[in-house]
Amino acid sequence: MTPDYIRQILESVRQGEQDVDSAFEQLKDLPFTDMGFAKIDHHRQLRTGYPEVIFCAGKTIEQSEEIIRLMCDRGSNVLATRVQEALWQRVKDLYPEAEYNRAARTIAIRRNVVPVTSTYISVVTAGTADIPVAEETAVTAELFGNRVERIYDVGVAGIHRLYSRIELIRGGRVIVAVAGMEGALPGVIGGLVDKPVIAVPTSVGYGANFNGLSALLTMLNSCAAGISVVNIDNGFGAGYLASLINKG
Repeated sequence: MTPDYIRQILESVRQGEQDVDSAFEQLKDLPFTDMGFAKIDHHRQLRTGYPEVIFCAGKTIEQSEEIIRLMCDRGSNVLATRVQEALWQRVKDLYPEAEYNRAARTIAIRRNVVPVTSTYISVVTAGTADIPVAEETAVTAELFGNRVERIYDVGVAGIHRLYSRIELIRGGRVIVAVAGMEGALPGVIGGLVDKPVIAVPTSVGYGANFNGLSALLTMLNSCAAGISVVNIDNGFGAGYLASLINKG
């Protein structure tokens, strides 16, 4: 439940458009709404500045759709991650303004305007196969009001590609480096910039990559300072953290 939504309810009472009892009914779910299968935290945006995000994996299509409806009704911006195509087919008819990023598997619905930062987040990938995770990062950061610069396919296998975009990368207030395989990219970038680097290991790679474990361990053991690491394929977590840094 956003501050604007609360103000609208209080203003409607002041203007005599509804009585106090009706307003109370609308506000009684202010902390959270118990949907039986989920408890939606309306206080989260008031506490942290960011609304609750819907992780759709493991939920049924119907459950995800009901949560999206509730959040939209409360005037909240909506971000749904790990979205199935079937969910998008239902949501696009309900909310024509909804934005679907097929690569990132996200749905974004903007119910209120968030000012965009003048500073930007650099989102960098080692390879093309890492783009889906990077797009989850970028979509998350953009919905939260950040400018994002995408620099894709500049991994260490052709490091001259990285150097050709280094000034754009350095210009970001924070850099998100997304890589699979051996996961060397964040360490290389960390040694070239004076900004915090968020490393995102992906599950891209052959057998000994162990579904991203080798990249994760490389990033955790980087000798370059100033690097933090999120979980494997966790583009959302990287975008959230990058937004906190960029807007801090």
